[in-house]
Amino acid sequence: MNPRDLLAGLISIDSVNPDLVPGGHGEGAIADFCATWFQRNGFEVHRLERRPGRPSLVAVRKGTGGGKSLMLNGHLDTVGLAGYDGDPLKPEIRDGKMFGRGTFDMKGGIAAMMIAAARATERPLRGDVIVACVADEEHGSSGTEEVLERFTADAAIVTEPSHLEVTLAHKGFVWFDVEVQGRAAHGSRPELGIDAIAKAGHFLVALEQLGRDLAEGPKHHLLGTGTVHASLISGGEEASTYPATCRITLERRTVPGESPQQTEDELRTILDHLTATVPDFTATLTRGLARDPFEADPEAEIVRTLIANLGEPPVIRAEPFWTDCALLDRAGIPCLLFGVDGAGAHAATEYVDLASLDHLTEVLTATIAGFCG
Repeated sequence: MNPRDLLAGLISIDSVNPDLVPGGHGEGAIADFCATWFQRNGFEVHRLERRPGRPSLVAVRKGTGGGKSLMLNGHLDTVGLAGYDGDPLKPEIRDGKMFGRGTFDMKGGIAAMMIAAARATERPLRGDVIVACVADEEHGSSGTEEVLERFTADAAIVTEPSHLEVTLAHKGFVWFDVEVQGRAAHGSRPELGIDAIAKAGHFLVALEQLGRDLAEGPKHHLLGTGTVHASLISGGEEASTYPATCRITLERRTVPGESPQQTEDELRTILDHLTATVPDFTATLTRGLARDPFEADPEAEIVRTLIANLGEPPVIRAEPFWTDCALLDRAGIPCLLFGVDGAGAHAATEYVDLASLDHLTEVLTATIAGFCG
């Protein structure tokens, strides 16, 4: 029942997401470890594995009845180990910090919610306590999506790292591909060729202007404005040929109130204008992965219950990145994000502040008891 010891065990298990790093170990071994731990502590354990080798684990301690259910959610997968400064799978403690891949993002949160769930249910609660240790958050969030097909709750807490600050909103994103068409021709025959790369330049200038317009537009009170940027560009065959196509991949970060369709309409307006005003400009737009932004109700019972157990006035904040909170919210589960302090997510050195790990465990324990009791 010590989150520090449990975290050390979790860190020593390679759970690199293979969708990010080909050949990554995935979540199989760490799911086995957690399943054994939960079974030893009296939880009902469910293993969900629609994608072979990519399991999520749901541990349930059923209540006596008549109470509200609470889901604690955290991801088992990590980013890659290459380039880490030192042994990423050997937890080391220095100056009140534990170092290792995943200590901060987010095996610290996993350890805290596992210990908190066990501590809070040592005496029977009326409501169910559900602990979802999910796969694939670092790439496509297939784990939480699979869990939500089988399980629900009256509220949820995602234990992504938040520096012990109450996170009530985060941005979403939409990915697009823009393919600008030209006409291939020998470089000596300009009368036959259309330079797709040069035409794409008109779009890039317009995209930069869209970014400026967004920055000057209405602001969300926690998140500011949406953003847009070009992420990838490719085109052309060789130096002596006019390029027939140029493909641009871009990302539009969204704030609450902005929808994927709205962002697509923005880009189509730009492309329609260029088609009408730039000679020989032709392009197609394809929408890719879209994830909704998230905003919690600050008066939701789970938010008020957690804040009441902080022991100090809360810091309310938002995150610019996306989390599984948006999937829980879309499934009708009121939720918030609250996790450890530390640094180094996806970086060469990663650590969790151990005092924050202890405090997170205490806050979660009291919140579970208060909400489900």
